[in-house]
Amino acid sequence: MAELTGLAEDRALLGRTSTAERVSDILRSRIAEGFFPPGTRLSEDSIGGALGVSRNTLREAFRLLTHERLLVHELNRGVFVRVLTVEDVEDIYRVRSIVECAVVRGLGAPPYAVDGPAKAVADGQRAAREGDWKGVSTANIHFHRELVALAGSERTDELMRSVFAELRLAFHVVDDPRRLHEPYLARNQQILRTLESGERDEAEKLLEAYLADSLTGLVEVYGRRVAP
Repeated sequence: MAELTGLAEDRALLGRTSTAERVSDILRSRIAEGFFPPGTRLSEDSIGGALGVSRNTLREAFRLLTHERLLVHELNRGVFVRVLTVEDVEDIYRVRSIVECAVVRGLGAPPYAVDGPAKAVADGQRAAREGDWKGVSTANIHFHRELVALAGSERTDELMRSVFAELRLAFHVVDDPRRLHEPYLARNQQILRTLESGERDEAEKLLEAYLADSLTGLVEVYGRRVAP
């Protein structure tokens, strides 16, 4: 399987100090990238063999990712990549709105160090020119992750890393990623420009409206996709 071939290439990342945390980091990234789509059953034997880790280490990594809501354990069936409900998506955006808007609101006096968000905007525009809508999605997540990073809080970064990874479970189910992500390229750039100009309050207003519109659009397409 192609995803396992790619996973085996990550084996070098483990080094000699292989831990469940490092295994979970690798699997989290692979899930976020769509190598293991929502609903996929994760084979202990195949993944453990690809990474060269013990069954106990892998099970601990699965436990960590289950705690992060990326995986779900089904009795007598195994471990699966989680399929979000519409209520999950709504809750993710509730957290995003609380955290992201608070970060922008608390930035203090300008100028702001916006190199990270600026790079994410440029990456998104380049991906769009190349017709790489998965890349646009990734750049969009990076833009918001870099916004959160402006708070300078490792705890907030860690919290939102899990939230953004969970959000991408919904993105991977959407049939038309261009329609979902393209409208927000310009809005990312608009938020960036207001921050570059030191207009913190305006940036917060733009971000609040952005997240509300993004939620509405995602729920509309995602709800149709996962409806029974």
